[in-house]
Amino acid sequence: MTIPHHKALVNVPSIPPISDEQCVLSVKPYTAAEADRWDAFVRNSPGGTFCHLSGWLRVVARVWGYPLQALLAERGGQIVGVLPLALVQSCWFGARLISTPNAVYGGVLTDEAAANAALLTAARQLAYERSVDFLELRDVSSHNFSAQGVELHQQDLYVTFTHALEADPEALLRSFPRDIRRMIRQGEKHGLTSEIGGLELLDEFYDVYAASVRNLGTPVFPKRLFAEFLREFPDASDILVVRQGRQTAGAVLSFYFRDTVLPYYGGAYPAFYRAGVSNFMYWELMRRAAARGFTRFDFGRSKRGTGACEFKRGWRMTEQPLPYKFLLVRAQSMPELNPLNPKFKLFIATWKRLPLSLTKWIGPQIVKHLP
Repeated sequence: MTIPHHKALVNVPSIPPISDEQCVLSVKPYTAAEADRWDAFVRNSPGGTFCHLSGWLRVVARVWGYPLQALLAERGGQIVGVLPLALVQSCWFGARLISTPNAVYGGVLTDEAAANAALLTAARQLAYERSVDFLELRDVSSHNFSAQGVELHQQDLYVTFTHALEADPEALLRSFPRDIRRMIRQGEKHGLTSEIGGLELLDEFYDVYAASVRNLGTPVFPKRLFAEFLREFPDASDILVVRQGRQTAGAVLSFYFRDTVLPYYGGAYPAFYRAGVSNFMYWELMRRAAARGFTRFDFGRSKRGTGACEFKRGWRMTEQPLPYKFLLVRAQSMPELNPLNPKFKLFIATWKRLPLSLTKWIGPQIVKHLP
């Protein structure tokens, strides 16, 4: 073919062919050697959460002995998706694959439909091989990804609440309703103060937390779980203690991830409710986190229809449903292992009346089976 004289030839550099290895998507089990790559992917993924980090899996494995079954998807040597998973086996409640135990968030983390399908398919195969009752995915948001042959059932039991943090304390305070501001000031008027630290505050935190969950009729976690979190994430976790004089009024253990502070385990003594201890405690956490440069407050999950949910709703934060999903394997219906189940009414009423020392001893032996 003759090229016209008025058209110039352009030298285009040749593009190397894409090898089959660069195109093939593969799924493989997670190993400890992959921890740094795994965490880098989680931190750089828009949907990544603190609960997706490999450190979370290490903590629950050390404390409870859950066998880890986590999966990662790769293409061309690059991670394109992860699924933190652990096997929980109980003589009381059967066997489950959960993403992620003791976590409010989990599920498949990927931006690709193909990687999502591959991870779900591999998880389904694991679930059948381990002969579990169900696979539970604690997804943060609903998405349109699916996988052929993997039928997931959605449970809409939980919601979560978030709020933007202003660096200016006065502007942050004004972002809340008047009654919330009044309760925060009530705490200040009653001489409440706060202190932030780490393991040195663990005993003080654990006493108030254990009392709080006992009063709710809920078995308490072992102190070791909190110690392991603080040791695993020394730069991304802390304890805030609220006091009135020398008396402990409340305490909260929080996690930090990217721009977000997440108060995860907390409690307060009823004697300080009138002093606004809970409002003051979360305000102090927000104020301190904002001063350190964090711009988002994640109030965590609550069950619909509970007092905790209504308390958080009163702050008028952004409310988001948590669409947890289940793959039924041996089970015929989705589990109802939560305090709203009428079957647990007598247990909860009895637990509230038990001595605190007894609940600290028995509780950890129960919650191991309720991750």
